[in-house]
Amino acid sequence: MGNASEQISIVSTISKENDFVMGTVYAIFGVVSLLGNGILLFVAYRKKSSLKPAEFFVVNLAISDLSMTTTLFPLAIPSALTHGWLFNQTLCTIYAFCGVLFGLCSLTNLTVLSSVCWLKVCCPNYGNKFSYCHACLLVAGVWCYAMVFAVGPLAGWGQYGAEPYGTACCIDWNAPISSNSAMSYIICLFFFCYIVPCTVIFLSYTYILLTVRGSRQAVQQHMSPQNKITDAHTLIVKLSVAVCIGFLTAWSPYAIVSMWAAFGDPLAVPPMAFAIAAIFAKSSTLYNPIVYLVFKPNFRKSLCRDMAQCRGTFSACLCQDDSIRKGTCGKSPHKEDCNSTRLSNGRPENHGSSKHCPYPELDSGSREHRPDYTPQKTARILTGSLHSEVAVSQLSNELQSDFL
Repeated sequence: MGNASEQISIVSTISKENDFVMGTVYAIFGVVSLLGNGILLFVAYRKKSSLKPAEFFVVNLAISDLSMTTTLFPLAIPSALTHGWLFNQTLCTIYAFCGVLFGLCSLTNLTVLSSVCWLKVCCPNYGNKFSYCHACLLVAGVWCYAMVFAVGPLAGWGQYGAEPYGTACCIDWNAPISSNSAMSYIICLFFFCYIVPCTVIFLSYTYILLTVRGSRQAVQQHMSPQNKITDAHTLIVKLSVAVCIGFLTAWSPYAIVSMWAAFGDPLAVPPMAFAIAAIFAKSSTLYNPIVYLVFKPNFRKSLCRDMAQCRGTFSACLCQDDSIRKGTCGKSPHKEDCNSTRLSNGRPENHGSSKHCPYPELDSGSREHRPDYTPQKTARILTGSLHSEVAVSQLSNELQSDFL
């Protein structure tokens, strides 16, 4: 908790019952955010070779949300549960800095993402030229933009301090009363980090909705291939609206309450109003993984495929360990422990191993004199009135998936 000389005494200004509720909510938010953003980053890593440039912003959003979760919640939860800030002034400043940095990074990231969606839907001639280089430059710009406002209070432009409810730290909303520098910082913060992002997001998604509506009317007289474009635009609209609602729901309460304190009478603002607004702001780490894992088909399919592969690997390991403990599979000639399958040519497929074992062993009876024997699955292919029998290994991947 730091040195005694650095220790500060910040007591909660809300009831112990409300603090306990806040701590519990933060704990739930932290677990859900870790799982959601962790899964989203895992899926993005698994499909990193096929990520589109616009999806870089989804990954960056997950990184900033996960960073906020890991830096803020471990300090906020115990402080809320013990009814006061437990740590020193240095950690209070670090907490506030991380909250501003990662929070503004998420907001700016959503703003840039909405602009990219507008460019790809409303201006496809330019949107189709959007490359990985452009995405990387914009991601770097997002972090630089957020860093300017996060470093400001450390450089004397604005000030960090305790939240009015007493169990967390953020920008000192009472500072503008005695400091013109703090007042100018909060005015710029409110304008460039709330008004401008809200305006850009609202205009971008409004133009997207109008463009998609016009496209739907236009494709009614065209062939079905055009419907694929409309479906893609519809998906973008769903993502856009969901992200926009999440943005406004998470950050509007905190923006309203903080501006009330900065430009009005800070003592007139109930501490519980700040506490509730802070809960909404921290809930922003939950929305985006849910939105993209639910509405974005390629992320959802990748997640399902990776989970299936993990289950298959886990089952194979269990099966292999079980085979080692019990000895060779199907060892007894009178009782078969393994299920045999019957091929299309009528002969039983009994390899002397479990049906699900990844490493089948040779049957000691019938194959010991034929070491070069390799069992094959066959399939009958009907062509017109004729049929032929071929090995499954000779089929294409699509046909194999249909047969196996």
